[in-house]
Amino acid sequence: MNENITIDVLWQLLNQHQNETFYTMKKLPFTYSVKGGEIFVDRRSKSITKATFEQALNKLKANPDQIKGPKSLNVFGAPYVWAILKTFEIV
Repeated sequence: MNENITIDVLWQLLNQHQNETFYTMKKLPFTYSVKGGEIFVDRRSKSITKATFEQALNKLKANPDQIKGPKSLNVFGAPYVWAILKTFEIV
């Protein structure tokens, strides 16, 4: 895990990569758009908040050896959060 990543750096990356195609672990394609402190994934009706990404980062920093995939993140929208973190080489 990239220990130096902060939520603000991650959010800046999220803003820069809107509308690009990402893939879940099950190889499902998705895109997202950022609106304020939320991202809206095209495969879901509910948004994933900046606080959720921060929670995921904190879990990764606290227990990097125990977080092996989306389920172990245990956050809302985990398959999408994991896919984004994986693409940005944070996990």
